[in-house]
Amino acid sequence: MKPQLVFFLAFLFLFSLSEGLNPICDTQDHSSTLQVFHVFSPCSPFKPSKPLSWEESVLEMLAKDQARLQFLSSLAVARKSVVPIASGRQITQSPTYIVRAKIGTPAQTLLMAMDTSNDAAWVPCTGCVGCSSTVFNSAQSTTFKNLGCQAAQCKQVPNPTCEGGACAFNLTYGSSTIAANLSQDTISLATDIVPGYTFGCIQKATGNSVPPQGLLGLGRGSLSLLAQTQNLYQSTFSYCLPSFKALSFSGSLRLGPIGQPKRIKYTPLLKNPRRSSLYYVNLLAIRVGRRVVDIPPGALQFNPTTGAGTIIDSGTVFTRLVAPAYTAVRDVFRRRVGSNLTVTSLGGFDTCYSVPIVAPTITLMFSGMNVTLPQDNLLIHSTAGSITCLAMAAAPDNVNSVLNVIANMQQQNHRILYDVPNSRLGVARELCT
Repeated sequence: MKPQLVFFLAFLFLFSLSEGLNPICDTQDHSSTLQVFHVFSPCSPFKPSKPLSWEESVLEMLAKDQARLQFLSSLAVARKSVVPIASGRQITQSPTYIVRAKIGTPAQTLLMAMDTSNDAAWVPCTGCVGCSSTVFNSAQSTTFKNLGCQAAQCKQVPNPTCEGGACAFNLTYGSSTIAANLSQDTISLATDIVPGYTFGCIQKATGNSVPPQGLLGLGRGSLSLLAQTQNLYQSTFSYCLPSFKALSFSGSLRLGPIGQPKRIKYTPLLKNPRRSSLYYVNLLAIRVGRRVVDIPPGALQFNPTTGAGTIIDSGTVFTRLVAPAYTAVRDVFRRRVGSNLTVTSLGGFDTCYSVPIVAPTITLMFSGMNVTLPQDNLLIHSTAGSITCLAMAAAPDNVNSVLNVIANMQQQNHRILYDVPNSRLGVARELCT
């Protein structure tokens, strides 16, 4: 290769880096598989304008988790979406991972948050008060239409109202309230085209919890992606979430039964009739190292009446266990690390060390399968390596929480397969890059 060409290519590469370009961001989705990006990745327009310190980023994620746990608890115990937020605190709890979706004819691209604990999709539309600058321009789509009050879907949204014959609704999501029209348009996911997809076209939003370019609900309810694409995807999907420590990597959301892993362990999915959207699983016990932790049976038991039990959630960052379960696991973990070591805290994490540690594995023992978490799924380290924390915490004590939530840090670099027709959830190790 000529020296001049080598110099030109090197210059082009350095220029692309200086301009913040990333070849991963330009990769097109294919077949029924969408790339999944962390909201702080170079491909995301939602990353902080100035880099956060390690401590700041951990505390921010913990604050978001606190609000999300309150939100999930409200979903579990009743069919309502109002969540108490401490006065004076501006907490966001938007989901952590985003995918590209195209809406309308001609198609308009939006980066929508994926959320396994919500059903309906909604996007900010032209004229929305309180929305981000990137909105869906419904007037430019030839396939867009608002649904009338007599549409069957109007009975499936929360708090429906009838304004001039059009169906509208409002809901609370985290610390935000949303007012939207119920609409339909074509949505394209990777190379799949879904005509007449029903979603909320947001007209007004308050608060900080609304994902800036919309939300794609992957729950099990009647307006979810699974319900609306039953014939196409057969209520089956999987994802592999990239580690937030490697923000330049992308994971994947694979829709439908084709291409799903064959070698994978399963546990049954359970249903809470009060909130059928949430993905409950039967967590029987937790092992630290080789020892099964002595946890009060009621702390893990599934109870559809109270909403108690364990769910898998894509939007919470750090796994939360109800206090009796977490305390028991934490105490055994501390003893295995070394009872002579000084334990410190950071925000909601109460098991941190300022010296190098050798940590035991933690195994989640579900009905039908065990999932042993390696250290990358258990520990967070400061950039300088001077602080190490157990990346789990007790459920918030300012809410009557009965939920154990297996969160996305503990799911990272695993393929999580939701096989709803067979009522089972699969887990297999996979490097999500």
